[in-house]
Amino acid sequence: MSLIVQKYGGTSVDGPARIRAVAQHVVKAREEGHDVVVVVSAMGKTTDELIKLAEELSPIPPARELDMLVTAGERISMSLLCIAISELGHTATSFTGSQAGIITDSVHGKAKILEIRADRLRDALAQGQIVVVAGFQGMSPDRNITTLGRGGSDTTAVALAAALEAGCCEIYTDVAGVFSADPRVVPQARMQQELSYEEVLEMAATGGRVLALRSVEFARNYGVTLHVRSAFTWEPGTWVRQEEAMEKAVISAVTHDTSEAKVTMLGVPDRPGIAARLFRALADDAVNVDMIEQNVSVQGLADISFTVPKADLPVATRVSEEIGRQMGASSVTHDPDIARVSLIGAGMKTHPGVAATMFETLAGHGINIEMISTSSIRISCIMREERMVEAVRALHTAFELDTEPVP
Repeated sequence: MSLIVQKYGGTSVDGPARIRAVAQHVVKAREEGHDVVVVVSAMGKTTDELIKLAEELSPIPPARELDMLVTAGERISMSLLCIAISELGHTATSFTGSQAGIITDSVHGKAKILEIRADRLRDALAQGQIVVVAGFQGMSPDRNITTLGRGGSDTTAVALAAALEAGCCEIYTDVAGVFSADPRVVPQARMQQELSYEEVLEMAATGGRVLALRSVEFARNYGVTLHVRSAFTWEPGTWVRQEEAMEKAVISAVTHDTSEAKVTMLGVPDRPGIAARLFRALADDAVNVDMIEQNVSVQGLADISFTVPKADLPVATRVSEEIGRQMGASSVTHDPDIARVSLIGAGMKTHPGVAATMFETLAGHGINIEMISTSSIRISCIMREERMVEAVRALHTAFELDTEPVP
């Protein structure tokens, strides 16, 4: 008998009918002989509704109380799922994050897991129970309730799978698996049967929304096999695991992201330490910088451009203007109307010409590239937001992702 961890997102448990369907999935795995631990998100838009209620009372709710409030959503889901499972003749016991032994740091709203003391879960499993855990939450060392931030339920599930040495962590979503592009943008996008941790990490970091970045990092670090599949069918989905020593597709996916903005500091004195001062000041204000580009110095002056999440743009602009004045920069500009389009593929490491084909394809459509960044399995380009859909579709076709691979 193996242990399976299953995670169900908010759309999967949005109402009694869907909760019953989830209960049937869980019971099927149990009746096939598996021990089962289930992690659930809050129903539908519950978390957003709770945050809205808090903001009607205060523009900046106390972080501790906001965490206490929003974790109620997952507690509702876990209890209702246990009730549905009991109606199918099986015993299920629910646990909050703290009851499950998920210990985090003390940062409210985006806590990190420090350890998992899973003794209560192991005891329940040993008694033949199905275990249901509230995702997205834990408890700090000073016994305050914390939340894990965006994608926190995925992170909960993978962390529990690692702590309990599960054979697999199944991530159930409202899509069939991980696709070669967003099907809403590229209707002919195809589902990938298997991807490496590295490919999915790059996809998550560049706009892929099926898996949260932190959960994939956790899975890679602890060797947890992931299976991304639909909560509404019994069909297999996409397996995510360590890359095998075999030939990989050159390109696995084209991703896009419109969540970032570009900041440019113009006329910066080109001398050692300037970039260090700027990016240290941004880091001290908790601004997460992604792509960075500095042009060639002309008459001792250079321009530095970088991208940040749009939510951080006001802070990034303020910090850049302050540092710019101190360093004698001529001005600071910002641009929220950009998009990032990326090619992801493990096979890129051993196949030359990927960048050339990407740039030729974009040029053929008259799409200007404003910034470029790369890794061993990714190439990302910044462009005008209004050209993003055209770029994604053109690249998906250029790299032959529109058609099924030959077996």
